[in-house]
Amino acid sequence: MRINGTKTAGVLLLLFLSAVLTASAQQSAAPGGNAAPGSMPEQEGPVKGTVKDNNGVGLIGVTIRVKGTSTGTTSGADGAFTINLPAGKDTLVFSYLGYVSQEVKAGAGPLNIILKTSESQLEQVVVVGYGTQRKKDLTGSIASVKGEDLLTQPVQTPTQAAQGRISGVQVIASGQPNSQPQIRVRGTGSVLAGANPLYVVDGVLTDDIRNIATADILTMDILKDASAAIYGVRAANGVIIITTRKGKAGTPQVRYDANVGFREAASLVEMASRDQYISYLTDAAPGKDPINNPYVYNGTTNWYNDVLRKAFQMNHNISVSGGSEKGTYYLSAGYIQEDGIIQTNNFKRFTFRANNDVNITDQLKFTSMISYSRAISRDVELGDTYRNIYRAAPIVKAFEDGRYGNTSGWANVGNPLLAINKRNDGRGESRLQGNAALEYSPVSFLKLRSGFNADLKFGNDRIYAYRFLNDDVSFLVAGGNQQNQNSRLTREEYRSQGWVWDNTITFDKTFDKHSLTLLAGSVTEGFYSTSLKGVRINVPESEDLWYLDLGDPNVQSTIANVGDKYARQSFVGRVNYGYDGRYLLSASIRADGSSKFSERWGYFPTVGLGWVLSEESFLKDKGIFDFLKLRGSWGKLGNDNIPTNAYIAVTSVDAPYVFDGTVSLGGALKEIKDPFLKWEATTQYDVGFEFSLLKSRLSGEIDYYSKKTTDALVVVNTPAILGDQDNSYITNAASFKNQGWEISLNWKDDITDDLSYTIGGNITFNKNELTGLNGGQALQGGNVGQQSFVTRTDNGHPVGSFYVRDAIGIFQNQAEIDNYKGPSGNAIQPGAAPGDLKYRDIDGDGDIDDNDKIYAGSFQPKCFFGFNLGLNYKGLDLSANFYGNAGNKIYNGKKAFRFDPADNIEADYASKRWTSTNPSTTDPRLITAGTPASTYFVESGTYVRLNNLMLGYTFSSKTMKLIGINSFRIYATSQNLFTLKKYSGFSPELPGGTIDDANATNNKSGILDAGIELSAYPTTRTFALGVNVSF
Repeated sequence: MRINGTKTAGVLLLLFLSAVLTASAQQSAAPGGNAAPGSMPEQEGPVKGTVKDNNGVGLIGVTIRVKGTSTGTTSGADGAFTINLPAGKDTLVFSYLGYVSQEVKAGAGPLNIILKTSESQLEQVVVVGYGTQRKKDLTGSIASVKGEDLLTQPVQTPTQAAQGRISGVQVIASGQPNSQPQIRVRGTGSVLAGANPLYVVDGVLTDDIRNIATADILTMDILKDASAAIYGVRAANGVIIITTRKGKAGTPQVRYDANVGFREAASLVEMASRDQYISYLTDAAPGKDPINNPYVYNGTTNWYNDVLRKAFQMNHNISVSGGSEKGTYYLSAGYIQEDGIIQTNNFKRFTFRANNDVNITDQLKFTSMISYSRAISRDVELGDTYRNIYRAAPIVKAFEDGRYGNTSGWANVGNPLLAINKRNDGRGESRLQGNAALEYSPVSFLKLRSGFNADLKFGNDRIYAYRFLNDDVSFLVAGGNQQNQNSRLTREEYRSQGWVWDNTITFDKTFDKHSLTLLAGSVTEGFYSTSLKGVRINVPESEDLWYLDLGDPNVQSTIANVGDKYARQSFVGRVNYGYDGRYLLSASIRADGSSKFSERWGYFPTVGLGWVLSEESFLKDKGIFDFLKLRGSWGKLGNDNIPTNAYIAVTSVDAPYVFDGTVSLGGALKEIKDPFLKWEATTQYDVGFEFSLLKSRLSGEIDYYSKKTTDALVVVNTPAILGDQDNSYITNAASFKNQGWEISLNWKDDITDDLSYTIGGNITFNKNELTGLNGGQALQGGNVGQQSFVTRTDNGHPVGSFYVRDAIGIFQNQAEIDNYKGPSGNAIQPGAAPGDLKYRDIDGDGDIDDNDKIYAGSFQPKCFFGFNLGLNYKGLDLSANFYGNAGNKIYNGKKAFRFDPADNIEADYASKRWTSTNPSTTDPRLITAGTPASTYFVESGTYVRLNNLMLGYTFSSKTMKLIGINSFRIYATSQNLFTLKKYSGFSPELPGGTIDDANATNNKSGILDAGIELSAYPTTRTFALGVNVSF
């Protein structure tokens, strides 16, 4: 598919135009200007008045309309307005975002309107994709989080701050700086095409929001059910819509938000002391002298202390906003510094944002939003560093007198301190996102919009590996296998550009008891990316000379150049209908044409119904429910997140063959592809209740959902005779199902005028399983070494299930080994020794092999939950947020991954392991590389964590205004303060993609190795002090 779009220069021109128009509008709105605020054509019956908030401050930009007509205006300076009433009409409707709408009958004199802040979630305006709706009018399951609720947590990505706040949304975070949490909306429904949601930031579609400053976010709306179908082929995993802040008409407002603190590793596992290790090693490896070995040097090393640190972090954001009835502006700048807990790891990011609205005329409006970010990080690719901290022997010194302890001369693991100091990774990335749109409303109920947005990314990676030898210059003792004979420089530059042009027309009108909103539009989208990578050896050590041309000219350099390009053309339509505030209907359809498939077009419909029972006569005014709504939805969504041209077969034109005695070159099939490849299709059903009662002190939602994915993309094997170079190809051959319940409850109450509290909680129960796999080829993943795959996804089981041998005990003596016999009287484990694990003979053939494995649970929890507490007394506020999950399993790869008996062990294992003098029934003797994966390494992943604890104080506004400050708040906060868990390892919160699983062809997205602790960056605990100030 070929689509011609506006070039980047056009985007920049539009963004520049927005600034010019904003300045022009501000000038025209200044005192002495000719425009009268909120002016309308002359009609009989003028009504004047002012609109103010609870504090008596005039509100600019309030929408005022005559009920039952198209006549309307907006409030101007100090909230003043004038509107002409048509004959026979006397009721005005006042509405303003964040405030409760009011209906007022006009009298003889001026009107003085006081709008109250909206406390009800039902009055919230929710972004639903190409439009907005009030929450009480929704027929779908859409959750919202306010930006203010995200801002107070000392985390660098907004989605991590949402952890535990939303039912149905699982957030799995890593402690590594600049990492983006993995998000699962109502379970995992794909393995090859990815399972993360689509993000929409002010209309810009993206899969990465690390460039967004949390302080810039106004709201985050999560489309969990079929309502996401308006985004078609990219919506199967849910859609998260982020709306950033805008200016408000009035005097300029300056806001400063900041927090400063430090991070440290959480839940560290205590490792064996020097004496414990020597005792263990004496039993495990009698051939290695732990006392007199020359590599030891009587070390007493705590590798945590030598490699890890308390890491500093800070986050600053300042913004200026304001405007008039002719236009508004919002400008912000931010800076983040986040050091990693591994010594050389750090991250910095600078952000800038400018959002402008310009009312060119009463009918024509121009909006623009532009953001720029620059991120710089060091030591991004840490490899096995953290795993080696765990494995390195404590009797080897880390560093002394300018030389390193040579751990590799003693055990099969390198010195982790040397590994980070002899390598310099650097990454820099710039990102520019922009959105410009024109909105034209010829009449109050009709709006035409044309918008163009772009997402440009430019980055470069640089990795330099220093030269060092295993001699006594680098090491305390020469020898061992840890060395790098040639320095190596790797440089890569990449860029990508995506753009979307959308055009919509919206009809929105109320006819007596009928409300009708119609939307139609088209969306054109393009994407292009390219990267160039080069590698050269023997480049000089000086950082000023790290250029590929300065490497060894006698050794050929490695060059790689890849790219991607695709396009989509879409058409969307939606209708929302409501009758008398009781009966609701919503339906939409999207047609997507994608260049990624030979069958270009897919169609994604959805329909939703709602019934507000609390407005019916049998419930209304009965004093039971303040609000009660039953809703249901059905829809079809897609996922096309696969490489471009995956359906086009590749042939070679230089294949040699012999014809008539002569060797010639000809064509041959190189890569087999499925020419009928298509997107993954997800059908979702949802039925739910929303309610509030007891004067809206208690509110909640209950949902049941069923989410079925068909035509899921997987890699299947092909016979070698067909000639495919890797004997596999991508095809639609699997199906998945997620179904479950979501429950959210919230209670808020005022005990006195000065004392109030809130209690809230949510829980999600989800059942995941693979329901179909054409060809019967189970998907394997989780390579923990030596091609030992510990996860298997097959029919009737959850994605990423652990598939291992069943350890049923420990042999205590030789007699038990001899008596463990098969049906023919043979010893089932003839090579076992006392202290070894005993495995169940599943198939009863008298032998333990791969046929004796069982499914031992999955990384996917059966339920996950969050609950929060809040207390406010005068200016003091205290809040606590908890998060956890239950019913999932973790594979403790660290305790299973000992290739050499000289690797370190946990202190708990050192004291409890089986020995002839201390027989154990829980922990076997030495675990080596030859020990197969079994249920001994599969542990409970259930945990509850105090996610955030915060204490704040807001100073009296009356006092602050005396010194020119509108509001001033200080707070102390902590993240991940403590975790209650059964798991014996570091952290039960483990995202996928943390181990080298290159040989698992269906695991390119890392989903099949989630829940394995091996090389994952540890979770961190954070303490910070912060301030929120506005002027």
